[in-house]
Amino acid sequence: MAQLKVFITRPIPEEIRAKIAAECEVDMWHTSAILPPIAEKIPPLDGLMTYGHEPVSPEMIATSPNLKVISVVGVGYDHVHVETCRERGIAVGHTPGVLSDTTADMTMALLLAASRNIVPADKHVQTKQWLYYDPNILWGYDVHHATIGIVGMGRIGYAVAKRALAFDMRVLYYKRERRRDWEEELGIKYVDMEHLLRDSDFVTLHVPLTDETTHMIGKAELALMKSTAILVNIARGPVVDHYALYDALREGQIAGAALDVTEPEPLNIDHPLLGLDNVIIAPHLGSATIQTRMKMATMAMENLLAGLKGEQLPYGVLQPNF
Repeated sequence: MAQLKVFITRPIPEEIRAKIAAECEVDMWHTSAILPPIAEKIPPLDGLMTYGHEPVSPEMIATSPNLKVISVVGVGYDHVHVETCRERGIAVGHTPGVLSDTTADMTMALLLAASRNIVPADKHVQTKQWLYYDPNILWGYDVHHATIGIVGMGRIGYAVAKRALAFDMRVLYYKRERRRDWEEELGIKYVDMEHLLRDSDFVTLHVPLTDETTHMIGKAELALMKSTAILVNIARGPVVDHYALYDALREGQIAGAALDVTEPEPLNIDHPLLGLDNVIIAPHLGSATIQTRMKMATMAMENLLAGLKGEQLPYGVLQPNF
């Protein structure tokens, strides 16, 4: 009997790869510098392990008659055409929950770095401009007792709220459905989107990417924010209109921004945002800790192996069509 064939689109820890290889024939793309050739690799596959931002289209899926499972290493699965998988009975899994605290940590790291000019300060020292103590440079904004507006109150938003409260921040939030239980538990306040944008010193974004959330922060929304406000996006790049953000930052409409995600990823080297000194851009590091990435790879492996056997995925978006 032929071994089941699996393609892993990015390098994963060797011990995880070895466990998969013990049961399957594994082809793993060994570089992160070049996008994996999923369209070329997918036709003979039984299983695919993929990361976000690597589209798996209906056309690709149609070329793979034996495909049983797509296992996403990450929470978001908007890059996989789930409806086609549903029609074909292909299981789809992801790794929810495991990265909420880590991503919330990164949210606060970006917020603090932007508010206290950490990146410009480091450049100031590294470029040998710090020749004497100057009390009049790189003034930032207090985080303690400031107001944070959290857009998207899921697991990550909840974890951000807890961290913000530890800084004695006032917490506002907006989502489609209120969480009165969390309001009571944490002492946070639900407001509509316009109220949140007008009243917040820091706005953090934690929504999934959908048609509704694409460019949900654009020219009109940025115009509502305080001139001293800082925007943090750790959701998905297209949630923010980057050209509207560029205009708002250049014109001082808002004080700053910190982005862990962009549109596209990576940004083109001549993108105007890269020429501004009031924006921090990280290369999508929200879940990038040793502990969390190991947990994500393990969960993705468990989904993959279960799907190949036609078993219930432990972290399934779509279960196998038994």
